[in-house]
Amino acid sequence: MQSTTNRLFLTIVLLLASALSIEAQHNIIPQPQHVAEGDGRFQITKKTTIAYSEASLRKAAEYLQEAILKSTGIKTQLSQSAKGDITLVLKPTKDFYKLNVTKRKVEVEASTYNGLISGVATIRQLIDNKSIPAISVNDSPSYDWRGFHLDCSRHFFTLDEVKEVIDLMAMYKLNRFHWHLTDDQGWRIEIKKYPKLTEEGAWRLLNNQDSVCLKMASDEDDANMLLPEDRFQMKPLNASDNTMTKKYGGFYTQDEIRDIVRYAQTRGVEIVPEIDMPGHMLAAIDCYDGIACFETTGWGKVFTSPLCPGKDKTLQFCKDIWSEVCELFPYEYVHIGGDEVEKDNWKACSDCQQRMKEFNLQTEEELQSWFLHEMERYLISKGKRMIGWDEITEGGLSKTSTVMWWRTWAPTAIDEATQQGNDVIYTPMTPLYLSARSEPSSIEQIYNFNLQPQSLTEEQRSHILGAQANLWGEWIPSRNRMMYMYFPRVMALAELVWSSKYARDYDDFSRRLPYHYAMLQRMNVPYKIPALKGFLDVNAFTDTAILNVKCSDPYATIRYTEDGTFPNMQSKVYDKPLLVDKTTHFILRPFSPDGRGDEMTHVDFVKQGLLEPLAVTNSLESGLIANWYDYKGATCREITKSKFNQTFIVDDVSIPSEAKGNIGLVLTGFISVPQDGIYTFSLTSDDGSWLKIDGNMVVDNDREQSPHEMIGQCAMKAGLHHIEVRYFDYNGGMLRMEVKSPDGTMLNPATLYFH
Repeated sequence: MQSTTNRLFLTIVLLLASALSIEAQHNIIPQPQHVAEGDGRFQITKKTTIAYSEASLRKAAEYLQEAILKSTGIKTQLSQSAKGDITLVLKPTKDFYKLNVTKRKVEVEASTYNGLISGVATIRQLIDNKSIPAISVNDSPSYDWRGFHLDCSRHFFTLDEVKEVIDLMAMYKLNRFHWHLTDDQGWRIEIKKYPKLTEEGAWRLLNNQDSVCLKMASDEDDANMLLPEDRFQMKPLNASDNTMTKKYGGFYTQDEIRDIVRYAQTRGVEIVPEIDMPGHMLAAIDCYDGIACFETTGWGKVFTSPLCPGKDKTLQFCKDIWSEVCELFPYEYVHIGGDEVEKDNWKACSDCQQRMKEFNLQTEEELQSWFLHEMERYLISKGKRMIGWDEITEGGLSKTSTVMWWRTWAPTAIDEATQQGNDVIYTPMTPLYLSARSEPSSIEQIYNFNLQPQSLTEEQRSHILGAQANLWGEWIPSRNRMMYMYFPRVMALAELVWSSKYARDYDDFSRRLPYHYAMLQRMNVPYKIPALKGFLDVNAFTDTAILNVKCSDPYATIRYTEDGTFPNMQSKVYDKPLLVDKTTHFILRPFSPDGRGDEMTHVDFVKQGLLEPLAVTNSLESGLIANWYDYKGATCREITKSKFNQTFIVDDVSIPSEAKGNIGLVLTGFISVPQDGIYTFSLTSDDGSWLKIDGNMVVDNDREQSPHEMIGQCAMKAGLHHIEVRYFDYNGGMLRMEVKSPDGTMLNPATLYFH
């Protein structure tokens, strides 16, 4: 009896394990709430019929038909009926959508059009080799706001490129396309009442953002950083000089906007247009007189001359623009920007000061809020809800505005907004600004980002609408670069905002990614090949070492050079660990199956003797000396040439809390290492930094950047060694260093640093 019971128990365990194994093998992103795989596959043929239950679903059926054609080359049939090989049916259901695939049929059910579209998105991902695996899915999103932002102002993207973005976001069930249409560098939307906005404001001479792109194209051997030739036209030099010159730009006509809207609606995507004001409006201010505070406009200390909220003409100008924009976008939300406004002009402007006196406004921040509230009242009259960047909380937030939180250094904006009952959308610079370079930990940071912090009450958390990833266009000049920066990071966002925290598992997500790499390759989408691992930036050794490279993309081929040249398709292939017996500079580069070279990785192997300790006879105290300079530059080398501000003593490699604004730091002192051997230093900074030990460069992280970690090693004998860390930043940054002993133990800063 006992034996029979044991066998029965073992059988049940094995069956459960088998069921869980089957359930875990699908490759859908984002992870559905409930999914189970069946047996066999549904075959797609020319006779396959897509049936839709009512006329309102024809667009959904056509969308699926088009997706199948692109994936398989097979054109299926359409039929408005209740029966077909693939059926799309509207019916009440507690789930957002249900999908059931067997050998004989495919059924999608939902209570809304957008629910059906999410079912179609799942089908798109499952199609492989002209068939769909048997599967059952019951699914619903965790958050309503699943956003995808594109800046088309700094660099312009064509109608077809925007459609491609919308199509890809729909495949991953992202549903809000935040379209940044205007900024200082270009006005991209036709406004009938103000034609000069696109006749002149949509075109510019090349600027410093373009020069950065062109330099990156050369320095990094990346043709995707070049500006496409179809973005250039011959235009008058300016309004007073008809000399024709080559200018960069482009814009969308109102008919093209309507076309994009229809395209997005078919795919269940709402478009949120952003007309940024009162700052970031130079492209408009340069076209029309009398809407800025003064005749002389341009760039101030950091940002451009804003609109003048003291002039009634300015208010009418803005309302006229919004009147046309609201007619073009039949959605609930519009975005007014409201960020990064330089208010020095307002302080000196008699119109602005009169407006402040008229409405008893005490500060220029309150004047900005007054302007935004005026615009919001107008937008509400047009049936719209207003979103702004989190700066709109400064000076007084209306009770009806929605806040996009982006400033990681201003976290109180979330608490303040939700306490008042305002909705918030997460868009933090780190990790959701995809215009920043992808770091090895970027995908995991996005995937595990906490959208429901315990610091908020349950009521406050109910006002978190969701999150979105932002792609700013300063250094995104082409379609290929845009896609490369989005993927695969945006897929981590898709799962974060769709799947419940109980359904999410980063290891399983990582398992599913290669399936999507193959799918993106078939769609000609140049994604970022995951970071190469298995080594440090600077690897110290005393005898021999091993270069052991790992890549989680099974389709990538790694090539390398040792002579300083850029790896190409003729370079040596890395296919096994390499023995290193001398100081060597490797350049590693993964290549996709189509021959596209990805980002290069520079790896130094430095053969060293152990650095001798310093003979220090003076008595020492704990900590490092930190000298703060008023530094506005972009390289550690120049810091000490600036005005000296103040000296601090710090316990660790960090930014003194008193150092704000323009920061150039030079931290010096001694590091006390407990034993002979090779020590590992992880230096993370935003922006640039470096680490020198006994005058030797160990970590060179010296560049403008978002938070970036570099890791180097140094061979040292036990004792004291001189240490110098330099750091610069001028827009709210971070500095951190971790030190590991030869056996990998993390060392305590309290016993490390002395001066």
